[in-house]
Amino acid sequence: MTEPDDDLMAAEYVMGLLDLEQRTLAQTRLRNDARFAGRVAAWEQRLSGLNDSYDDAPAPNLLPQIEARLFPTAAKPRWLDRILTWGSAATAALAVVAYLALTPPAPDFIATLAAQNSAQTFTAVVTNNRLTVTRVAGTAADPATVHELWIIAGDNPPVSLGVIAGDSATLSLPGVAAGAVLAVSVEQPGGSPDGVPHGPIIALGPLTAA
Repeated sequence: MTEPDDDLMAAEYVMGLLDLEQRTLAQTRLRNDARFAGRVAAWEQRLSGLNDSYDDAPAPNLLPQIEARLFPTAAKPRWLDRILTWGSAATAALAVVAYLALTPPAPDFIATLAAQNSAQTFTAVVTNNRLTVTRVAGTAADPATVHELWIIAGDNPPVSLGVIAGDSATLSLPGVAAGAVLAVSVEQPGGSPDGVPHGPIIALGPLTAA
């Protein structure tokens, strides 16, 4: 796929518009394609603010459609067909405009964090000095621990970026460069008390230019 195709598939995956075959393909790519996983994470971040704007939709009333099939009425005038066609075209145009307006900026850096003998896998996306890390395999920390994210630049000691609460976290990350390593450790509730990782490292990986 080309990059625009990948971006459109990522957007449709996040919005739940893919059919079963395409959604299965997207889920497989999430586990194996860090660049595609980064696009999905970017779309999730961009659209997350819309979640509170919508209530649950009631089940559609199919009775009028059933009655129309059983008891057809006279054909509607051709001018009405033209109006309906124009309305469909306008709706499609608005959908294209909305897609272009909501297209997130391309990420600057991406990373896949994993480790041998660990079921945990995370993807990381850095866009405009904002880091979004998302768990794509494995489980959340148990109630007695937390997952803490670290960055190691060159020979410098690890620096804590914060605790990953839930499935993902978005953090400020200015001045990052390719080659810096991200790592996730298991720490006590609240995170490391002294800025040094104490628990096991369950996932790590270097940032690469997107």
